[in-house]
Amino acid sequence: MTADRSHRIDRETEPFQPAPRAWQRMLSGRRLDLLDPDPEDVAIEDIAHGLARVARWNGQTTGAFAFSVAQHVLVVEEIASDRNPGWPAPWRLAALLHDAPEYVVGDLISPFKTAIGFNYKAFEIRLLEAIHARFRLPPRLPEEIAAEIKVADRIAAYFEATVLAGFATAEAREFFGVPEGISAALTAKLSGLAPVPTADAQRRFLGRFHDLA
Repeated sequence: MTADRSHRIDRETEPFQPAPRAWQRMLSGRRLDLLDPDPEDVAIEDIAHGLARVARWNGQTTGAFAFSVAQHVLVVEEIASDRNPGWPAPWRLAALLHDAPEYVVGDLISPFKTAIGFNYKAFEIRLLEAIHARFRLPPRLPEEIAAEIKVADRIAAYFEATVLAGFATAEAREFFGVPEGISAALTAKLSGLAPVPTADAQRRFLGRFHDLA
């Protein structure tokens, strides 16, 4: 009986263990539940702030500043629009927001995503669907639109890799393919990619968002 009472006392005096926190406090004051994101807790100001401070290529790029995800998505949207001049604003906006979940989860390089596996991708998709709902885009894009955004993403990665991240041309072509289907003017522009300061990337991203939304 004494032993039972002692066991009961030990259990009653154990410190309270709160449930693990699964939400992120945003500078806008919102609290985004990462496991069950509510579109109403998504704010473009938070996305712009976060993406402008997340470095592509784990920061392994040339220049005085990191090449941010905010700058990357601007490039992807420009490529997608150049390849598809007839696209309406919603598809261009989808291209601009294609990496928006990274304002919460960061930009994991592709080899690490592969190592983590499918659960990470499912988590990222859930966040993107909430972002799409917030800005009146379909949860899942039509296949041909999603495919075009992926092509634009690979073209952007090719130029980032060769201009900023130290890849040889042959190596970049092996991983990202040969950039095709873009104008000569845009090709020349992308060949001179340079990182911009955080505040500039954030301002440009917000400006383009408001142009499209």
